[in-house]
Amino acid sequence: MKEREFNLLEEPWIKVLDGECRIHEVSLTGLFEQAHIYRDLCGELPTQDFAVLRLLLAVLHTVFSRYDIQGEDRPLEDPDDALERWQELWELGKFPGEVIRAYLESQRENFYLFHPEKPFYQCEHAKAGTEYSAPKLNGNLSESSNKIRLFTDLSGKAKEEMSFAEAARWLLYVNAYDDTSAKPSRESKEKGVKLPSTGVGWLGKLGILFVSGDNLFETLMLNLIMQDERGELFEREKPVWERTEVADGERIQIPFPDNLSELYTLQSRRLYLKREGQKVKGYFLLGGDFFDREFKAGAGFVEPMTVWKNPDGKKTDIYVPRRHDFSKQFWRECPAAVLGHKENRQPGIILWIKKLENLEWIKNYELNLRIVSVQYGDKDFFVTNVFSDSLQIHASLLSEMNEVWRNAVSDSIEFCDEISNKVWRLAQGINLAVGGSNKTKESKGTAGIFADHVKADFYNRMDSPFRRWLYGLAPEADSDDELMNKREQWRHECVNIARVLGNEIIRQAGTAAIFGRTKSGSGDDKKSETFSAASAMNRFLSELKKAEER
Repeated sequence: MKEREFNLLEEPWIKVLDGECRIHEVSLTGLFEQAHIYRDLCGELPTQDFAVLRLLLAVLHTVFSRYDIQGEDRPLEDPDDALERWQELWELGKFPGEVIRAYLESQRENFYLFHPEKPFYQCEHAKAGTEYSAPKLNGNLSESSNKIRLFTDLSGKAKEEMSFAEAARWLLYVNAYDDTSAKPSRESKEKGVKLPSTGVGWLGKLGILFVSGDNLFETLMLNLIMQDERGELFEREKPVWERTEVADGERIQIPFPDNLSELYTLQSRRLYLKREGQKVKGYFLLGGDFFDREFKAGAGFVEPMTVWKNPDGKKTDIYVPRRHDFSKQFWRECPAAVLGHKENRQPGIILWIKKLENLEWIKNYELNLRIVSVQYGDKDFFVTNVFSDSLQIHASLLSEMNEVWRNAVSDSIEFCDEISNKVWRLAQGINLAVGGSNKTKESKGTAGIFADHVKADFYNRMDSPFRRWLYGLAPEADSDDELMNKREQWRHECVNIARVLGNEIIRQAGTAAIFGRTKSGSGDDKKSETFSAASAMNRFLSELKKAEER
């Protein structure tokens, strides 16, 4: 890269959605100036959007930790000062574009996608690493030369090359979520140097959780965390573009960042784009900066956008990021991910929203909680899927004063899990009645597989009703007595959903299941077992009645 080209401050490259659901590409400075009129980021993947969101937040943390909304040089002095500045920005209703533009212009040289010395988010040393083509850079494909995607939306030139704007977006994505297939440099292999494994990119290790507002300005503001979980200021912001030195090594272990802009711009990979003319044809890649993912309670959890778990069940004070379960709807993880439950702790973003409750207005604010994650294959060696979900709740539900309401939510979800297990046993019994096989040492059996599918169907049927029920919980407007009524209403609805599903399974099973069958036993006692849909259904209905009346 011998020329300065494609400056991210002025070239359109970030995809956004406007109020009429039209997609635009905008520059970095243009986005901040018009964030209040855009609904959301709208890139190729929700995970890509989150990587871009972290970059935008890094800019905001850097600017408004140093300057006030008039652009005066006034670094934050104490936690109250930080909260006051946040409130001033919120009440303004839009970002002071001239303040952000002035800072970004002072950093113009560091925002060229192609630069002879400091290309954005890249280092020339990566050319000693593994070379990949454009399909691998594209997170929609993540296609290497030995793993071809059979069904894709792209083919031909559209697959083998990409524009500078596309490359800039995917550059952030790969840095954040790259799998573990990165190889050491040729120099390391020649010298026989064994480098520590960095694992996947930092965001790939997390159970990501963030808050979405009514427009992009609100989304950025709600995630602009100005105090750490202890109510203290973060250390001086140090975004990667302000580094004076250029990274020239690979796989460097660093201390956990003590400020958010450094964390949000972490270089998990050494990357270098390979261009031909006005297109990007591929890239080079090496392992990058990493740190120990274990965190000690009391030291301050700097990473605010993930669920943390204690793998030892609180026998120690060590926590690690907890990835989302791709097999579950977000609301099923709500106690662990949002409310703080058992061996898990609340993410920093939730603790921040609770601090904002002192500003009164947020008590009636409708929070849209969102999660995104990348799913990896065996040993995180390749990407298999991308997952996203959202959940709307009233902000007042998070208040310390509303613990009774949060406990009711947790109890209701546990009740759903209890009923789902009863549905599973019913489905298993019916399948056995029509000749299905039971679990063995070698196999789960057809009855278990059938029951798993029915249980998943049950959760799918409960998905929309539970989201509506949860959204209807408003501690600021309702009394505790109303909460108990709503809790009982949900239990009744949950049981009805299970009962309807049970009746459908019985009808589909046919007459053979009603009569059932007897299976001869094995072993010394040779005790036989009798399976019938009728007995399974009677047991199921009795269990539902007891659960609902409890």
